[in-house]
Formats: sequence, C-alpha cells, structure tokens
Amino acid sequence: KQPQDDLQLLRSSGADVRTVDMKKLTSGVLHTKFWLVDRKHLYIGSANMDWRSLTQVKELGAVVYNCSCLAADLEKIFEAYWYLGGAQSIPSPWPSRFSTAFNKETPLQLPLNNTPASVYLSSSPPSFCASGRTSDLQSILGVIADADRFVYIAVMNYQPTMEFSHPKRYWADIDTQLRRVAYERRVKVRLLISCWDHSQPLMFSFLRSLASVYEPTSKLDVQVRLFVVPSNPRQKQIPFARVNHNKYMVTDKVAYIGTSNWSGDYFVNTAGSALVVNQTESGSSEPTVQSQLKAVFERDWFSNHSTPLSPEALEAFC
Repeated sequence: KQPQDDLQLLRSSGADVRTVDMKKLTSGVLHTKFWLVDRKHLYIGSANMDWRSLTQVKELGAVVYNCSCLAADLEKIFEAYWYLGGAQSIPSPWPSRFSTAFNKETPLQLPLNNTPASVYLSSSPPSFCASGRTSDLQSILGVIADADRFVYIAVMNYQPTMEFSHPKRYWADIDTQLRRVAYERRVKVRLLISCWDHSQPLMFSFLRSLASVYEPTSKLDVQVRLFVVPSNPRQKQIPFARVNHNKYMVTDKVAYIGTSNWSGDYFVNTAGSALVVNQTESGSSEPTVQSQLKAVFERDWFSNHSTPLSPEALEAFC
C-alpha cells in the first residue's frame, strides 16, 4: 500500500508517473534501480527507492557526475521503460532511437575519477535490448570469461535455476561459466552471498556444490561465504530489512555494478541494468572503480559479518 500512496502523492504534486505492466509483457518485474538527473548525472546500483534501503539495508551503487555521454545512453534505457509504460507489447525490432553504439565490443571511452575508462551499460531482459545493447547475461558471462586471476561476486541471491517459473527449471549459464574458468584457467572465484530470514534453503545446496570445486593441490579455488547484517530485536521487526542487498562483481580487469539477483528469471524475463567499467590499462595514481570495488569486497569478505558456508551458520543466521 505504501508505494502506491507514494506514487499518488508524486502525481498530485505534478510528477509524471508511468507503470510498466511487466507481468503482461514478460511475466517478470521491473527490478532496475537507477536515477538520471539533468541528462548529465546518474546513479545505478542495488538500492530500491525505499526508506529501508537508506537506513536498514546494506547497498552498493555507483554515482557518475557530469557525464552527459553516459547519461544519454542510460536515458535510452529509461525511455524504453517509459515507452513500455504506455504500450501493449514489446516492439521487435525496437525503433532506432533506442539503439546504442556502446556495448561489450565497443565500449564508451571516457575518464572516470581522472582515469581513462572503457564503459558500457547492459540491460535485461534481451527483449528490452535495442540494437547494439549488450544483454545483462552476456555482460556477466563476458566479464567472467575475461578474468585472468580472480572473480569476486557479492549478490543477495544466487541460484542456477528459474526460481519463479512454473514448472521449475534448471538454469546453469552463470554457474557453468564460473566452474569453467576455475577449472580451465585456475581463476580464483569468491562468492559472498546474503544470509537472512528470506534466504531459500535450496540456494545453499547449490552453493555447497559450487564450493566443492576446491582442491588446493590442483589450484582449484572456489570459495563461498555468507554475509550477515546484524540486527537488534527492534530491527528484526522491520520487514525485508537487515540484509546485504549488493549485486556486483569485480575481477582483476573489470567492475560490474548491477541491479539483479543472480538467478535465471532476472536475466530472462525481469528488467535490470548494469554499469560495466574497465580501467585496468591506466597508469594513473587515482584509484580505479575496479580497485575501489575490490577493496569493498575484501573488507566484507574478511569482516566479522562474514561467516563460512556451514550447517552451523545456516542454522544460526538463515
């Protein structure tokens, strides 16, 4: 009820508001979280526009200021949503005004924090991607495949399934890619997964399977840990709060900051988007987005709020 009240208040204050009937269009939801301001500033990340996201949920996002070229590309994704808010079907193909020249193969070249960067925005589901747009799934698979030394992932949910489909279906695209790079090229893989009251028990079975790809003598190194946001008795009464809501990945080359949980539905029929940044070729002394994201991951991985994937942890926290 509260979100609808908020939307009505915005309308009565003069804001234009559209709703996208995702259930009708794709059977998914609009899970994207981004802001676009004055066609030159943007935010993209895990935070919903909800008071809990600012006070009771651990989030991660990126803010880019004074970058009209990247903002113009994000505006195309927003305009696609806006168009669908008044449409009865998804156009195929999309009109050319939604097309982009910036993608996995030809990223936008620009400075971020005074450091040269290759940047693009990905989107899901594929049916929402106009010509030139890299889909979110292909972006993730490409970032993993390009890693040479490590892949660090922090997401709330991770399941190699179509968890919301009926009947249930197995969906191993990302899981297979992680196993492949760990085995074929001995890339170090780390997953930091959220543990809270709404965690699905089946998720931990899949995580144990992935974590079993660990054999130090063979240099197979896949590890999984759980992240628990502490809460006092009063905070525990807040619904859908006190959780690590991140959706990002960082490798030795690339920073990926997204809006989707990592199960099949989010890439097949749910709307999401991501910022993908490569700054590894820079010799600048300025910290890169990749180095900052790596530092955040390692801080959380080694923190007191991180715990091994163990029966004891699951019983105590999940």
